[in-house]
Amino acid sequence: MQTDQNTAVENETQRRENGGDHAAPTITPPPKLEATSPGKAVFAVGVIVLLLVLAGAATLVMRAHASRVLADTTVQNAVPTVSVVHPTEEKPDEELILPGTLQAYVESPIYSRTNGYLLRWYKDIGSHVKAGELLADIDTPEVDQELMQARAARQQVVAAMDLAKINADRYQSLRKTDSVSQQEADTQSSGYQQAMANLSAADANVKRLQELEGFKHVYAPFDGVITKRTVDPGALINSGNAGAAGRELFDLARIDPLRVYIPVPQAYAPAIHDGLNAVVTLQEFPGQKFSATVTRTAESIDPTTRTLLTEVDVPNKDGKLLPGSYGEVHFKPNINVNKVTVPVNAMLFRREGPQVAVVGRDGKVHLRKITIGRDYGTSLEILGGVEASDFVIVNPSDSIEEGEQVNVASPKQGGQQS
Repeated sequence: MQTDQNTAVENETQRRENGGDHAAPTITPPPKLEATSPGKAVFAVGVIVLLLVLAGAATLVMRAHASRVLADTTVQNAVPTVSVVHPTEEKPDEELILPGTLQAYVESPIYSRTNGYLLRWYKDIGSHVKAGELLADIDTPEVDQELMQARAARQQVVAAMDLAKINADRYQSLRKTDSVSQQEADTQSSGYQQAMANLSAADANVKRLQELEGFKHVYAPFDGVITKRTVDPGALINSGNAGAAGRELFDLARIDPLRVYIPVPQAYAPAIHDGLNAVVTLQEFPGQKFSATVTRTAESIDPTTRTLLTEVDVPNKDGKLLPGSYGEVHFKPNINVNKVTVPVNAMLFRREGPQVAVVGRDGKVHLRKITIGRDYGTSLEILGGVEASDFVIVNPSDSIEEGEQVNVASPKQGGQQS
């Protein structure tokens, strides 16, 4: 039985060595590829690297362009856009009407020249006074005492001078007999000269205090009317007008004639001269005209406003006109000047006076002072400061400043907003 098992194993082994029941399959080897040369490999790598570099550069350029576009958009959005109009030209006329404020011909605050207490006042507001008329009395006890002391000191100096003169004369006599030396005689003579100088100084001090005593009486320096009184009896009075040290007592104004200072536009300046007749009208006196005369001009054009400062005097013998009143001055200069109007909402009200904001060719804001003529309600007549070709901003913001960069919308004529 063991022999049969060995025979079976040998047969199975032989069968496996002969491939079993089937013959082994034939394997086809892959084709042999030609080896790539080193030059072609380097070229391929270079092309790949170049493509990567170009792709990176394109990405950087696109990012830079996007950042620049974003920055430009941000800056553009930060610059405000304004609506502008061209001023509307008006037909020229022969009459020039300018606003002005009536002022006192001479106006002066009255201060005290000495220290003390107000004893009494004699004139109140509305009082018409003449030059040299007494307005008030001031009690000056300290100045009175100083004057008494100065006079007593003067008497002491006089006594000392008399003694110095006696000694100088005595020593001069003794010098003739050689009883004293020349030096001693000169010393006494010098003492007498010094005493005389002390007397001059004492006289000057007494005179100064006497002048201060005279200032205890306050007088009117010129003819006029008292427009203000700021003190009552018993009030402390300090001399001068430096800050809180001095206190104004009265305000005196000469109201005949009255002055009116007006800025005449440059275009009318050649026709304005001394002696030119004018008419002043006030709203509180409808239908009445007050004759006036051009007294003087500045003889120079203000480069900021392009106007000529002119003074017009108005007679006011009956005191009907009051200083501080608003009025209009009418001229007939016989010059036809083109005027323009702008919307009322184009004007800026600031401490420098009425202004408008104009956009220049550089796209920047320029603030210009203007001279206003007539008020038409929705528009204003401008006599100087802007021209018909200017770009005037309507509804300017309160924060608008000189030199500010702005974007301009399309302008329209006739004062219509864009």
